[in-house]
Amino acid sequence: MENEEKYEMSIRPALIDEYIGQTEVKENMKVFIEAAKMRGESLDHVLLYGPPGLGKTTMAYIIANELGVNIKTASGPSIEKSGDLAAVLSSLEPGDVLFIDEIHRMPRFIEEILYPAMEDFSLDIIIGSEGSTRNIKIDLPPFTLVGATTKAGDLTSPLRDRFGIVNKLQYYTEDELTQIIKRTSSVLETEIDDDAAKELAFRSRGTPRIANKYFRRVRDFALVEGKSVIDLEVTKKALDRLKIDRIGLDETDKELILTIIEKFNGGPVGIDTLATAVGEEVSTIEDMYEPYLIQIGMLKRTSRGRIATQKAYEYFEKNHQKAMN
Repeated sequence: MENEEKYEMSIRPALIDEYIGQTEVKENMKVFIEAAKMRGESLDHVLLYGPPGLGKTTMAYIIANELGVNIKTASGPSIEKSGDLAAVLSSLEPGDVLFIDEIHRMPRFIEEILYPAMEDFSLDIIIGSEGSTRNIKIDLPPFTLVGATTKAGDLTSPLRDRFGIVNKLQYYTEDELTQIIKRTSSVLETEIDDDAAKELAFRSRGTPRIANKYFRRVRDFALVEGKSVIDLEVTKKALDRLKIDRIGLDETDKELILTIIEKFNGGPVGIDTLATAVGEEVSTIEDMYEPYLIQIGMLKRTSRGRIATQKAYEYFEKNHQKAMN
């Protein structure tokens, strides 16, 4: 995990003009950042949401770089006590960025302590044990909270409403992913030809994190085979060996869809039942697999459960009528 983080940091763009894709979000953020700098004020709080791997963390670091301030990071589940939040907030310098990943998983009572910090830059916490508690108010420097979530719907309205800037990150086009792969190859000084980059982009589920992960594995195959340039042949070979099919589906994607078709007659099937059937956590299915399967039209979420679409039957060459009998 540590190596993965170092790898991501090494290829992460530092400035907004280096950030590929998310054009509308990027252009708007340039305006908001420049305006905040011209006024000499901290940037409004920013909420970034969308499926995993689309660049929310990267954008948070870019915001801090563009503002010329430090960034402190935390994750929602790691802030368990009011003291945890106080420690992070009290370490901020004026104008700093506080990035909270998975902000939807922050405990509700912590969220309520965060409200005055976001609005008035003050922190009210109760310390001590039963019978000897006291309230402490801490003045905070102006700061920018950047929250990231894969589940914007799980945020409470009071928290969501306190973000002045709300951005949804979209899946990337193949052209954008090809540019990202080319940039990564340049940063890592490993040449990749155009056809190979396009093939890699095509199978990367519209997601830069996945594209960069697959690039590392393809690079391994090229190195072992003694190729100085990653070409189409070694790219296809590597991805086929990794069982990544022609539209980016992996073994778990296929198992999810085929389980719905073959074991549950195409659905609807409840998410808990589906998770048990394939041996995955519900949250993993919802965060990692479903968004892409829905995006490409193979899966539907309904109030009664998950349904495999006609497109899924056609892709896996299953007879719809036979499955429904």
